[in-house]
Amino acid sequence: MRESFTLYELQRIVGAAIEQFLPSPVWVSAEIVELKLNSTGHCYLELVEREQNSVSGSTAKAQARAVIWRSRYPQLARKFETATGRGLAAAMKVLVQVSVSYHPLYGMSLQITDIDPAYTLGEAERQKQLTIARLKSEGVWDKNRAVTVSRIVQRVAVISSATAAGYRDFMNEIASSPYRIHTTLFEALMQGERSGQSIVDALNAIENSGEEFDAIAIIRGGGSTSDLECFNDYQAALSVANAPLPVITGIGHDKDVSVVDMVAAIPLKTPTAVAAWICATAERFDGELEYAAIMLRESCHKLTQSAMMRLEQYSERLHTGVTTALSRQGERLASYAMMAENFAPQRLLRLGFAIARSNNGVIRSTDDVTLGQRITIEVANGSITAEIVEKDESNE
Repeated sequence: MRESFTLYELQRIVGAAIEQFLPSPVWVSAEIVELKLNSTGHCYLELVEREQNSVSGSTAKAQARAVIWRSRYPQLARKFETATGRGLAAAMKVLVQVSVSYHPLYGMSLQITDIDPAYTLGEAERQKQLTIARLKSEGVWDKNRAVTVSRIVQRVAVISSATAAGYRDFMNEIASSPYRIHTTLFEALMQGERSGQSIVDALNAIENSGEEFDAIAIIRGGGSTSDLECFNDYQAALSVANAPLPVITGIGHDKDVSVVDMVAAIPLKTPTAVAAWICATAERFDGELEYAAIMLRESCHKLTQSAMMRLEQYSERLHTGVTTALSRQGERLASYAMMAENFAPQRLLRLGFAIARSNNGVIRSTDDVTLGQRITIEVANGSITAEIVEKDESNE
């Protein structure tokens, strides 16, 4: 007869073997898939180890249930949040100390007794460096920084949460500017498990909106180092790098620089700094216009002065020319007057000449008169009436 076990007996054997092989707590690395805090204070988790696959991305390689009893959970939660700046959550990679137990009815479970926050921070940095290396290898690392930035940025697509304090600071700074800046908000989650994809969706919405923008601003208020996790997301950084418009970031963290900051055309520290930079482009352009106006006025003034000087020169030349011409004409007229005076009838009459006239006018020839015709002879002091008694034509 074959040896057999009842299911309960088999489970007891498996449980005993596990307890014998793992008599003390061990450290285990895994990703939190699900986390639920029970009303009784116990924290239940679903842990997974993933295997990367070039076709499907990643698949679960191993999975297990875990629990942090209420007697330990507050202490571990505070320890983790103090070190990382955020609470335990899904999609987070952790290194936990566990005791393994096996129940005939519920199977294997892990009781978490401690947690190492440094592992989570180190894993985040490792993933960040992998993302940087991947973007560089794909040739998109400098792509957005190569996009031409307008001299004046007046139409801005803003990616932010509408209720975020950083967004309010941004809009207040824009409103304080004397220049008209048009902004359109494309809402996105700025932290949490879905925040990376939310930023990608917002960038896609901007590209598909059909509106013309000068730049894209990605802004959020301050936060912990772990709150920057979505800005180290590969897909979010890739979308920023490939954005057709220059991206300006103001993520609000002084100590750490995210991958999105690194690939953006203009990385700044805070939302207020982003708004100030945008307003400064308008102020700078206004200054350039004012300088151009000043230079134009000066050029016009110089041209006018030059033209006035030339006009004065032309006026002097014209005056000199006219004066000279008038002087010459005066001399000529004086000569003509002298000649006219020399040949004036009265002067000739005073010299002894006389003018003979008939009814037909001045007598210039013997042909102009007939015998017996009465004529008038004009002399210097009067006239004489005479009668033609003889014509001598011998001089012809």
